[in-house]
Order: sequence, then C-alpha cells, then structure tokens
Amino acid sequence: MENFEETLKSGQPPANLSAALQGLWWDAKGDWNSAHACVDACVDEAGMRVHAYLHRKEGDLANAAYWYSRVESTVPDISLAEECDALRHSLLAPDR
Repeated sequence: MENFEETLKSGQPPANLSAALQGLWWDAKGDWNSAHACVDACVDEAGMRVHAYLHRKEGDLANAAYWYSRVESTVPDISLAEECDALRHSLLAPDR
C-alpha cells in the first residue's frame, strides 16, 4: 500500500500495474474519466469490481449494480472510501 501511495506523486501510473490498479490509481488522482477508461473493457473480476466502484462513485447506481452483478455481488453497504481501501488491499495483497 505504501508503494502504491508513493507512485501517486508521479504523473502516470507505473507500467506494471494491472488495468484495475491503474483505474484505482487514476481514481486516487481525482481523474474519474481516466480511471474509467482503464477498466471500461475489462472482463476480469478485478476490473469489473473497480468498474462497479467507479460507477457507484459517479452516482450511476443502476450501472454500478449491473457491474456488481457481473461479479455476483451487490452494491456494498459501506462508504466509498472503505470500498476503495478494500479494493486496493485485495489487489495489492491478494493472498491476505
């Protein structure tokens, strides 16, 4: 997590980040459009989870619900910050 936070000082995400992590990177930088572009075509579970989170953050709950359903989940009953933190943790340390 610390390394991820450190990369936010840069103007571009590290090249070795997955599309899902790049989406979270751009989200942390406050650039929803770039974040969405990273995961818009993702069909893997991580990308679709970030895609759902981004639409929830955007306020498009119907679209978010669709993406949560794609990963057999429902809209979480936690804050956006908590969801983002959980996504980062699961993607940065998947074995925890």
